[in-house]
Amino acid sequence: MSDADLEEIRKGRLAQLQQQQQGGAAGDSGRDEQRKQQEAEARTSILSQILQPEAADRLGRIRLVKESRATDVENRLIILARSGQLRAKVTEEQLKELLGAVAENNERDGTSGGKIVVSRRKGGWDDDDDLLLDL
Repeated sequence: MSDADLEEIRKGRLAQLQQQQQGGAAGDSGRDEQRKQQEAEARTSILSQILQPEAADRLGRIRLVKESRATDVENRLIILARSGQLRAKVTEEQLKELLGAVAENNERDGTSGGKIVVSRRKGGWDDDDDLLLDL
């Protein structure tokens, strides 16, 4: 992603903000929806510029399973792109590494939400065992 591309995105965003300020306060709900749609379009545009097709496909499959993880990865990729740390398009292997880093970060913070805890009864009989004594 070159500096010219980033500058073009910044100029477009600045123009959007200026239009929103000129519009006044009427119709905020319509503007919110329009703003969300524009942000989503900007995200997809940036991601299509920084991801190879295989990596984009993998990220799409991840979004189907766990949207929050895909959003975290997208945010991290966009931050890396805006700061100029990405020199080439992200490959599928690099995306896997980034996914691992995000998963470790979530586990460390305790926000993974994927932990399953099974509690079992200890010892003792249950109701089904009583039926066997009657035989």
